[in-house]
Amino acid sequence: MRRDNFTVDIDSKPDDDGTPTISIDYDGPSGALRERLTTTTDGTLDADEVDVAFRRQAGADSGVLSLTNRLTGEFVLEVAAAVDEMQALVTAAERRDDDGEYEVRLTDSEGKSLVYEKRTLLVYDHDGSLLRQQSLIPGGVEL
Repeated sequence: MRRDNFTVDIDSKPDDDGTPTISIDYDGPSGALRERLTTTTDGTLDADEVDVAFRRQAGADSGVLSLTNRLTGEFVLEVAAAVDEMQALVTAAERRDDDGEYEVRLTDSEGKSLVYEKRTLLVYDHDGSLLRQQSLIPGGVEL
């Protein structure tokens, strides 16, 4: 699956004090996204089996948002996203009742959606160093 098969919309200011949301739409071959989100043992990956990370690009106002399978380390998807939008989402999630919660909504080419409620979002610089102050890391989590 190619990055250009995905579009991202980041809502860091949801109405009515709602949850900040990363909406990712996939318009590639039917079923391809579902295959990446399916485990061999028990169906679709759960929220605790998916990791979300953002890697900034050197000298650019954008970066790469990625979802990976926590159990295998395989990429589920990558999509280009703006640095300022990602930082706004992190800030909004931190301010939301201090729980740091946000949602990732994936919609495939058939219009079927999955929603993952997440509390961790790791932000890296272009060299791969973790930017702790710009990431969402729940208390008690050691990296």
